[in-house]
Amino acid sequence: MSRTPHPRGKDNPVGLRDLPFALPKVSSEERAHALKIANALRKHYPDSHCELTFSNPHELLIATILSAQSTDAGVNKATPGLFKAFRSPADYAKSSPEKIQPYIKTIGLFRNKSKSIHEAMKRVVEHYGGQVPNTMEDLLTLRGVARKTANVVLGNCFDIQDGITVDTHVQRLSWRWGIVDEPKSNTAMIEKKLMALFPRKRWTELGHAMVFHGRYSCTARPNCKHDHPICKKFGVNCDKPLR
Repeated sequence: MSRTPHPRGKDNPVGLRDLPFALPKVSSEERAHALKIANALRKHYPDSHCELTFSNPHELLIATILSAQSTDAGVNKATPGLFKAFRSPADYAKSSPEKIQPYIKTIGLFRNKSKSIHEAMKRVVEHYGGQVPNTMEDLLTLRGVARKTANVVLGNCFDIQDGITVDTHVQRLSWRWGIVDEPKSNTAMIEKKLMALFPRKRWTELGHAMVFHGRYSCTARPNCKHDHPICKKFGVNCDKPLR
């Protein structure tokens, strides 16, 4: 699908003008520093990846909806039974939230999430021919889908780099590395800053690597010891944990 530059992104650097918003101005020195962080992450986490289990776009979309305020491990325990019972978007669409709920009752907010899954799959069937759409604009029309979920689907299923997934780990690291000034900065602002700093072709890779680093190394209190090589080199605020 061809894309035309959006007026609000017309002042972005070349290669980013199709974005539907303006990115913050960053210096060449800041970009060079960010590239060093990205390269260090690639070195230490060469196999980082999405840890949600899926075999097609609609399964990842559903798993990501379920992952909100839940762990990937918890989602992965529930989805095998769910995916076996509902093989296609049409299966969810012709079912009901009440029939979906028993498969996801171990996951937080399962009642609301069952409604989101049902409505999202119904729209996929009715408006997109049963195929998960591959544009940010279309994904955001689905119930339960915001930029975070859309970024996961676009990056991992379609290799489309339209943004960077910002979860609690990425939020924490962005502050500890001095990328943002406030420990609980707005996730939309964090995403825009990361998009301005890091090469677009590496946005999905970067998101995975940051999650791995935040999940397994530079963790929240009280477990983080701040002794990872990346923390020692780039951890401007590592002595001030986010939580």
